[in-house]
Amino acid sequence: MSGAGPTEMLRPDGMGLARAAALLRAGRLVAFGTETVYGLGGDATNPEAVAGIYEAKGRPRFNPLISHYPTAEAAFRDVRAGELARKLAEAFWPGPLTLVLRRAAACPVSLLASAGLETLAVRVPSHPVARALLAEAGIAVVAPSANRSGGISPTTAAHVMAELEGRIAAVLDSGRSAVGLESTVLDLSSETPVLLRPGGVALEELERLIGPVGRISAAGIPTGPGQHPGLRSPGLLLSHYAPTLPVRVNVTEVAPNEMLLAFGPPLDGALTVYQLSETGDLRQAAARLFEGLRWLDGVGLRQGARGIAVMTVPAEGLGLAINDRLIRAAAPRGKAE
Repeated sequence: MSGAGPTEMLRPDGMGLARAAALLRAGRLVAFGTETVYGLGGDATNPEAVAGIYEAKGRPRFNPLISHYPTAEAAFRDVRAGELARKLAEAFWPGPLTLVLRRAAACPVSLLASAGLETLAVRVPSHPVARALLAEAGIAVVAPSANRSGGISPTTAAHVMAELEGRIAAVLDSGRSAVGLESTVLDLSSETPVLLRPGGVALEELERLIGPVGRISAAGIPTGPGQHPGLRSPGLLLSHYAPTLPVRVNVTEVAPNEMLLAFGPPLDGALTVYQLSETGDLRQAAARLFEGLRWLDGVGLRQGARGIAVMTVPAEGLGLAINDRLIRAAAPRGKAE
């Protein structure tokens, strides 16, 4: 685990910021305060660091994570930001607003951080300690709330230590979070803006600036002006995270002309093998999952493969999240969750 050993409590001064930034660049996990809640930070470009966040939180699924940046310019290098995104950024950044946009072609953020989607959630926090840390680190930092999954979001360093001490490398004491409520998440990846999560920026404020905003119903259905059932939103479809080639899971043998996503010693007979983890390390497997599916899909299409066979991954720890994504990748296409 990324935070094996004692968790350091760091002061928000020059030495503390430098230490926290160095830990993040080294792939370690550091909790830090924002104006909303404390986030559990990891290098967004390092898939093993991202997998470590899910592990430390006990997060049951690879939900998309928010990438944090010190400036709008830095955020917009990783996504395709149109006029509307820039208008919102000018009005509400830095601040508690997250924008979901399509990834830029050269986006370095791990696919695991965006749960394999072609979109990326980005934010510029307003907390001075958070912005100083992000500038010092010089990398995009994913940072879900710094608590065990299902727990209450933390607003002080003491809250973080109570839940994650010994599971993460450090906590940067940033004082009490002023807002105490997660950021508003607005999806701009389709024609009409859609509110995915209410939060620190009120819907009324958004609509005063940009006009009507669609909603996601309790059942996960897009509603409101201009909405359509094809909205790309995390976790709304059973058939999701899916490559072009059909996927079979929990295989014990490989059929002719199949690619193999292996976990442990690979089965014989595959056209090509991508190894999630030769040693059966679930964290390594989580970090390599989306890249592996995409790579096998691309190579398999060029080689005329009939599909992708996936070896059994234990349904424990991070294996629960891995299996969740594999089941969705293997589901009949087009069925609603």
